[in-house]
Amino acid sequence: MARKKSVKRAAEVFKDRTQRILSFVAEAERANLSDQAVSWVHEAALIKASVAFEKLMLACLVSAINNDARTISGRTSIAFPRHLSEPVCEFLVTGGGFFDLQGRSGLIKEIKKFVPEDHYLAKTVKEKRFTDALDQLVALRNFAAHDSPQSKTKAREATGMRRMESAGAWVKCRRRLPKLIAKLDTLADELATAAPY
Repeated sequence: MARKKSVKRAAEVFKDRTQRILSFVAEAERANLSDQAVSWVHEAALIKASVAFEKLMLACLVSAINNDARTISGRTSIAFPRHLSEPVCEFLVTGGGFFDLQGRSGLIKEIKKFVPEDHYLAKTVKEKRFTDALDQLVALRNFAAHDSPQSKTKAREATGMRRMESAGAWVKCRRRLPKLIAKLDTLADELATAAPY
């Protein structure tokens, strides 16, 4: 039997990436950079953290299908073979394109396409305590990457701020980046605990 895709391993990889991101930020903060440069470092860290989280979520969806194709068969009413290869599972999720998060609600909507409501992946991501972290990650990443009036408005909405100079300046203040990453690490830990592989 082929080896199953592992959520537990994907969570470990994610947490390793987030720790390297935090180490990068700490190194930059010790380098006597200007305030603007440190804000840009935080924006780069937000983008990297978002990429790492997208990879984690893609791995979780691929794993859910790879470990038991009945999950997707139940959602689509298509009788898929019981064992689907990892590349086939990834193609089912991405359609050959890329996997992009659209905030917490968009992530939940995407998850529901592939697994039932009572699946550990859906239940864990839907937990209210992760709402702010998921919405802030995506909104702040978009503001850091696009710097558009629309992305700024979404970032302010996600953080509850009336004014915001930049995504990097916001996460730099009050050490918000480590707190945001800690929430995402907790989500990864809970997925690893709930996953069979």
